Amino acid sequence: MAAVTLQGIEKRYDAHQALSGIDLEVADGEFVALLGPSGCGKSTLLKIIAGLDAQSAGALHIGSRALHHERPSERNIAMVFQSYALYPHMSVYENLALPLAMRDLAAWQRLPLVGRFTPGYRRRRAAIDLRVREAARMLGLEPLLDRRPAQLSGGQKQRVAVGRALIRHPDVFLLDEPLSNLDAKLRGQMREEIVAVHARTGVTTIYVTHDQIEAMTMADRVALMMDGVIQQVAPPREIYADPVNLRVAGFIGSPPINALPARLEDARLAIGTRAITLPNAVAMSGSCICGIRPEALQIADADTALVAGRITRIEFLGAEAILSLEPDLPGLPVVQMRCHPEEIDHLATGDTISLTARPETLLLFNSDGARIRFQEAHASRDQPMPAFLPLRSEVHG
Repeated sequence: MAAVTLQGIEKRYDAHQALSGIDLEVADGEFVALLGPSGCGKSTLLKIIAGLDAQSAGALHIGSRALHHERPSERNIAMVFQSYALYPHMSVYENLALPLAMRDLAAWQRLPLVGRFTPGYRRRRAAIDLRVREAARMLGLEPLLDRRPAQLSGGQKQRVAVGRALIRHPDVFLLDEPLSNLDAKLRGQMREEIVAVHARTGVTTIYVTHDQIEAMTMADRVALMMDGVIQQVAPPREIYADPVNLRVAGFIGSPPINALPARLEDARLAIGTRAITLPNAVAMSGSCICGIRPEALQIADADTALVAGRITRIEFLGAEAILSLEPDLPGLPVVQMRCHPEEIDHLATGDTISLTARPETLLLFNSDGARIRFQEAHASRDQPMPAFLPLRSEVHG
């Protein structure tokens, strides 16, 4: 096991810049998720780490080893692909044993019949058998060792692929969208199994996914990539609660954050004709974007509303509900609120309601999407709801 360090990694394909200035440190034994939309460069970066593709610029280290001149076979990196990549003519046992046989047995020892009579064969085969059965026991594959891949479910195939990658005790474990071919129930089960395997083995792990649920529930830290650039690296709670820009805030969270055009005047924030007093001053005035998480919204009286309008849709999802609101002010996008179903049992599509949010839950961004910070810490969630004030222009006519 070892740490992974990426410094200034770039990748160009003719005129296309696939990766730009990638800096990332993954600690020894850490589980980091590379999260981002399709085509943002996640898989390209993983292939560069594995040695399957070469960077155009930058440096890559595993521990103290510079990998620029090391072939993939010399890096002691294991990789699991989306497609499983199991050999269909081999049993589960043979698929698991193959990486060890290729590494630990000489070419003549792998020959049928003849190889069995070469010096050291039995000892090496016994060591391989022990490792295969240890991996099978860890992943619950013992009853399946004699089966062929065609006789396995999707989840079982993925466990075999994980076992085959881990069986040779790699320094680094790479997974490229490993659960995307599974149904929702199996994805949940495999998330738990991969996390459990990481906890038992302690192998440094980099996990590529476009699914924020996978990244947020599995990783120690999340590296969010967009357009070949890492936007933010942080633990799941931090990247959700404290995004560095609007792109990060909009990608993390479901439903996505409500991004409403607004105006700042010192400690007052205006959305349309409604304004709220912020708990602390911000270092700017003028146009901005107010980000409100759907779960931060709550039903309010009309005189304390931050946004109001007509309900266009109510989705009941069991333990929670999603309410969509068409604001009564032109230029505002549809607003979504996530809540417990009992909070909106009395409402129906077409009703007019008002919504508000505590000021400390608001995320502010400038017109370029960069985060606007309060000058001091946010106020406590226990403070009373603030007064909503008319705009200065309305007071003075």
